[in-house]
Amino acid sequence: MPRTELLLQRLGEIGNSLERKGGALLLLGVGSVGVETARLDEYSDLDFFVIVKPGEKNRYIDRLDWLEDTHPLAYSFKNSDVGCKILFEDGIYGEYAVFEEWELAEASYTEGRVIWKDPAFGNTEIAKPLIPAPALKNDALDFPLNEALTNLYVGLGRYARGERLSATRFIQGYAIDRILSVLHLLEQEIDYFPDPFGSERRVEKRFPRFAEILGDMIQGYNHVPESALRILDFIEAVYPVNRRLSGEIRRLAKLTNP
Repeated sequence: MPRTELLLQRLGEIGNSLERKGGALLLLGVGSVGVETARLDEYSDLDFFVIVKPGEKNRYIDRLDWLEDTHPLAYSFKNSDVGCKILFEDGIYGEYAVFEEWELAEASYTEGRVIWKDPAFGNTEIAKPLIPAPALKNDALDFPLNEALTNLYVGLGRYARGERLSATRFIQGYAIDRILSVLHLLEQEIDYFPDPFGSERRVEKRFPRFAEILGDMIQGYNHVPESALRILDFIEAVYPVNRRLSGEIRRLAKLTNP
């Protein structure tokens, strides 16, 4: 059976198990097993929420028999107060959280798909969040790109004093994140399942022109100055960079990579 079919089948089996065990109200698939099944592929996993009756939450978090009944678990890790990360023996990976109904009214999440529900539970609108996801996009270039420029400057200074890991994060992490937040202003975005919680998700399909040069900006731990210069080149091509700051960034890059 193709993995994509196995994922959906396993999710359905989890719903059946919840029904047998009792105490659950609804199983909500999110992500690629939610309303975005069009992007489901061989590398997808299970992401889901379980809504339970009052008093049943700890039972579904602490006891995993409702999952074991669908297929043996090879691994489980309680990564938060409300859920686990799991790996089934057949290689299916998943992440889930367990909530009471009222808790989702105060949570920010992506729209889900109802997989199973108790016939007596009528609140299917819970699949759509009431609280919007945090804004990852900026509507102007000034703040994000100046932040990115200062990330380059600070990062190269840290690189010069030997703090190479910190420099790598400032330059190839924080500065890139700032650029991603305004990339929609610089390149026509292809509508391909944007993630409201992660602007880096599917960037290769959403911004193919930028993706072609991204590797030059993220050359790794041993090529921090080279990455910084390529990022600076990109910003200078789209934004009027302060000449003195640009000169200082280039001076530091040359100093650390003679």
